[in-house]
Amino acid sequence: MNFITKLKATFGNPKAMEKLHVDDHTEAIINDIEHQPFAISEQNVLYAGLNELGGYYFFQTVVVGSFHIKTVKGAQLRIIGHDFELHLDSDMVELESDHSNVSNRSISKIDFQIEETDAAKVNKANIKTLALNCKKQEITFSIIDSDEEE
Repeated sequence: MNFITKLKATFGNPKAMEKLHVDDHTEAIINDIEHQPFAISEQNVLYAGLNELGGYYFFQTVVVGSFHIKTVKGAQLRIIGHDFELHLDSDMVELESDHSNVSNRSISKIDFQIEETDAAKVNKANIKTLALNCKKQEITFSIIDSDEEE
């Protein structure tokens, strides 16, 4: 964020205040991602992990990169494993990406409800690829190997 934009925001310029808020907000989201990078596509990184809340299991994902959505129809995630294939729907139908002007990327937080029996299958060793579908967009992610992370 440049000095002029911060100065304009200080004096109450609505557009500058909006830019300042959005950029700080999205940068905070990037810094607060709990999960490790799980998979990667050409222009996006998928952070993911399982979480349990009140007996319900969720596969929580955060997509950082060029993927940008705004929909009221939800998203679907297809997990293709070595001996299984899962089709998950987002737990919310209304989804909207946060855009960062500074980094020129979007952050999309999408949670998918998953059955407890299927949750045990979802680990890097068992998965080949993941395909995220939303609003006629499909992104195919390849799993990041442990060797690639180091």
